[in-house]
Amino acid sequence: MTARNEHTAKQIFVNSFLIIGGGSAGCVLARRLSDEPSNHVTLLEAGTATPNLILSDPKQWPFLAGSSVDWSFRTTVQPHTDSRTHDWSRGKVLGGSSSINAMAHVRGHPTDFDYWAQNGCDGWGYLDLLPYFIRSETSPYSDSPYHGDSGPLKLMQPNNPHVITQCYMAAATELGHTPTDEHNGSCMTGPTLNTLTIFDNKRLSVADAYLTPVLSRDNLKIIDHCLVDQLLFDEQKCCTGAAYIRNGKQHRIYGNAGVILCGGTIGSPQILLRSGIGAADQLEHLDIKPRVNLCGVGENLHDHCLGAGNIYHSKRALPVSQHQHSESLLYVDTSNPSSAPDLVFACVVLPVATEKFKSPDPGSAYTLMYGVTSPKSRGFLRLQSSDPTAQPTINPRYLSEASDRDLFCEALDFARELGASQMFDQWREREYLPGPGLTSEAEKRAFNAAAAYTHHHPVGTCRMGTDKYAVVSPELGVYGINNLFVVDASIMPRITTGPTNAAVIAVAEKASDILLQRPILKPASI
Repeated sequence: MTARNEHTAKQIFVNSFLIIGGGSAGCVLARRLSDEPSNHVTLLEAGTATPNLILSDPKQWPFLAGSSVDWSFRTTVQPHTDSRTHDWSRGKVLGGSSSINAMAHVRGHPTDFDYWAQNGCDGWGYLDLLPYFIRSETSPYSDSPYHGDSGPLKLMQPNNPHVITQCYMAAATELGHTPTDEHNGSCMTGPTLNTLTIFDNKRLSVADAYLTPVLSRDNLKIIDHCLVDQLLFDEQKCCTGAAYIRNGKQHRIYGNAGVILCGGTIGSPQILLRSGIGAADQLEHLDIKPRVNLCGVGENLHDHCLGAGNIYHSKRALPVSQHQHSESLLYVDTSNPSSAPDLVFACVVLPVATEKFKSPDPGSAYTLMYGVTSPKSRGFLRLQSSDPTAQPTINPRYLSEASDRDLFCEALDFARELGASQMFDQWREREYLPGPGLTSEAEKRAFNAAAAYTHHHPVGTCRMGTDKYAVVSPELGVYGINNLFVVDASIMPRITTGPTNAAVIAVAEKASDILLQRPILKPASI
């Protein structure tokens, strides 16, 4: 994929859409908006649009952090994670984080979306979004009413899971958890294999799925390596375009049919703030003239936190993964198996540990990671400077809520139960982390603080809703500004139970109908 024919101030088309950010949402919108030949669509991406064979290899995802396709963000010191800072990898490449993630495709629990609808986001409940999940995919479960058979995103489920994955799923069953066919159907809880965004043994990013087939369209332009500084406005508070930097030069570009921020949970609020949209006192402190006083911009930041991890030395060398090292997520509800899960577990056929611990060699150990699906802890994002190249202040306030810390301890206990199951006897030599001597509540809490690790699912900094802290309306328009929309994980009022990429795709699918003023798909009747 290469950049094509950038628009300048002198190139203004009727029905011109400007999409800022080529992540999952931006790629979906670029495809859907350009499906209409009368629309002219320009997609700006800060990273490269050139294909990369390393990204296509599903087994390479653990090694992409800190590479040229990573924004390499970093959090502030987190008091409840042993006073550590955390690397926050986000994809700086066409396809965004769908090009570097672990490829698990999990929509979330129906109650995730029903919470949105019940809290100021009318039309965003589970049954409202299900038709858009279906429209997006070609699923191995296409005969199910929950799934589609003709969408751009081709999904798979492993048919030859790793032997450690098989032990892990059997251990969960042994502990009383009923297996489920898949995460995205009628039941999310229980052991099952992951649905993966892998096709023909290669990663299928959202760019691969949605954009590659339509790159030859005359009405679709992709400009890579451009850093958006701020948005442009007319005197009537209508967003008209954006100013960006490419190859060291300043450019302006316009979108009269809509300017759509798809910069993600970190990128979108930064652009809004640099453009004067945010809490007025914060903006004035940075000598940014306030345009719209929206106090919710950058607030409500939250993320899934994993324990990395409950590691076991293997009795013998582990076989090489045929897929992407982590083929099964287990969702568990500790109080009511029929309700939304509150804990998640991942079996990884590699040793995964934070910088606080020495990790065993690959091939010699496996890891049971664990986490909380609906954390209560909330943080924030702030600008440190109006300079678009400056890193923002990112403070997720990990484990700041006592309930999150309590559940994290429950998750560690259950992971160790899984690991001690007789189903692992043929492979388990001994527990390496936390280690058999760690048994007291205080020791477990200290271990969790040192083992806490991002699951790479930040959301919420441009929250959708109708209250004073909402940034966008249920139609995804930014309050106080015309012609400006946000479509990405930042609009989520509350994080989904699973990885967020599938939900972002569905949100963008629905957003395309909103932007094109098409009839919204009828809610599902399952």
